[in-house]
Amino acid sequence: MNRFRPNLVVSGTEPRAEDRRWSRVAVGEVVPRVAKPSGRCVVTTTDQATAGRVAEPLHSLARHRRMAGKLLFGQNVVPLGGGTVRVGDPVRIVE
Repeated sequence: MNRFRPNLVVSGTEPRAEDRRWSRVAVGEVVPRVAKPSGRCVVTTTDQATAGRVAEPLHSLARHRRMAGKLLFGQNVVPLGGGTVRVGDPVRIVE
């Protein structure tokens, strides 16, 4: 996870569920809309502890997660209002 540096990590769903089904979710008190898939760059190949570079994860993403010429992993979301999100808050699919 240190290479992707996500703000939220969702577990308990089928693989890539966020790509096909989610347009709005609720996390804690916040309801963000799913804006677009998250394109990944060369920063993900840098080990944050050593600053060394490796081929992964872009090598694997290129085989499995290429869409419209971009390597994608996760989603960008935009909050529709304020609120608090806490570790362990449930995620609900609203739309």
